[in-house]
Amino acid sequence: MKFEAVLFDCDGVLVDSEPITNGVLRDMLEEAGWKLSAAECMRLFIGKAVKDEIAVIEANTGRPLTEQWLHEFRGRRNEALVEGLLPIRGAVEAVAQIHTLYEGRIACASGADRFKVELQLEKCGLMPSFQGRIFSGHEMPRSKPAPDVYLAAAAALGIAPHRCAVVEDTVAGVTSGVAAGATVFGYSPPEAGHDAPEALRQAGAMAIFTDMAVLSSLLAAR
Repeated sequence: MKFEAVLFDCDGVLVDSEPITNGVLRDMLEEAGWKLSAAECMRLFIGKAVKDEIAVIEANTGRPLTEQWLHEFRGRRNEALVEGLLPIRGAVEAVAQIHTLYEGRIACASGADRFKVELQLEKCGLMPSFQGRIFSGHEMPRSKPAPDVYLAAAAALGIAPHRCAVVEDTVAGVTSGVAAGATVFGYSPPEAGHDAPEALRQAGAMAIFTDMAVLSSLLAAR
């Protein structure tokens, strides 16, 4: 196999969380005085950590974004995820297949906080494949689009980044994987919550796919 390890993003790649998380964010921004449509909120914040967008939020709400606000956002977000989160179609099966093919050399490298990532993997039945190999951008010096979280995941697996495949669905994530030196595969189905194929290509994705069922064969063919 060309690749020695596969590194997965979480939101939008493994779990269908973006519409849920962005729905909570949109509601809370409107409560704070910044009214956005669901599509506008998705476009502005998909693939980004809210904590990294404080200046943008403050500029548009006209008020400081406090730790209390962030705490409330995470609480409301977590409640919504517990209630409605589902895995990406075909992700559980694809991960299990790739976990076997790569003899466990896979990891989840997310820009989200660890609590959210682990909550989502547990709820969607994905934790057994990633236990002990979960990396959060919140615990790195820089989050996506910087490469830190992918570099940390590759190092922990003992695999050179250029021997890793990264699976991403946002421009920020693709940029992160490319900067780490990995080969990035862009997941871009037609449903809301993912960046468009051309945007992923321009960010450096080597290949674009729309169905998780083809991922293992796509990895083998490259």
